[in-house]
Amino acid sequence: MPCLIWKTWLTAALLAAPGPPAPSPPAKALAKLAAGNRRYLSHHLRNPIPLHGAERALVAQKQKPFAIVLACSDSRVVPELIFDQRLGALFIILVAGNITDPVVLGSVEYAAEQFGCPLVLVLGHQRCGAVTAAVEAKEPPTGNLGAILKAIRPAVERARALCAGAAGPQLVECAVQQNIREAERLLVEGSPVLARLVWEGRLVIAGGEYHLDTGLVRFLPPEPAPKAQPAP
Repeated sequence: MPCLIWKTWLTAALLAAPGPPAPSPPAKALAKLAAGNRRYLSHHLRNPIPLHGAERALVAQKQKPFAIVLACSDSRVVPELIFDQRLGALFIILVAGNITDPVVLGSVEYAAEQFGCPLVLVLGHQRCGAVTAAVEAKEPPTGNLGAILKAIRPAVERARALCAGAAGPQLVECAVQQNIREAERLLVEGSPVLARLVWEGRLVIAGGEYHLDTGLVRFLPPEPAPKAQPAP
């Protein structure tokens, strides 16, 4: 009998003991993307596209994306596929060079507030054509395409400083990563709405780079959280 009492008490104590803290919604969203990319790499997709009729009808009535993906407009980079997610799971914004402007900021704000998405992933990719053009540009950019190159230029200049001596593909790769970082920064600095959500811990802005050769998404180390509360 004492042994039974001891076992009962021990079981109750273990059940009552605090376990590891549950991951935050942003961490869960990022882990979900990483797991989907692993399935994509191993050819074990759970969410094939297109949807069946019943599933399509369900998605047509409402959407509840768990993450926002700001990705480059490249035919080889399809977020639903490389993260193995069904339609309606990701709020995707595609723009050449994954740059930000008021329209992009407004789109991200809409998804973050309307759907409560806890994560924004800025997704660049290997050998980005827009970044390559910005690296190789000899004259000041003009016209509509020039506006894209102009937006990428700060990342190129930072890459030249951080990756001293790099040239050709190495410089482009460095600039791709800096361009991701530039978009992360501008999402916060250009939007009081997003800055407030980040400060409150309701939103995380992360970066990732898709490797065309392997299909792997390499997530960049997170940037430090802001130390001061954003202005209202």
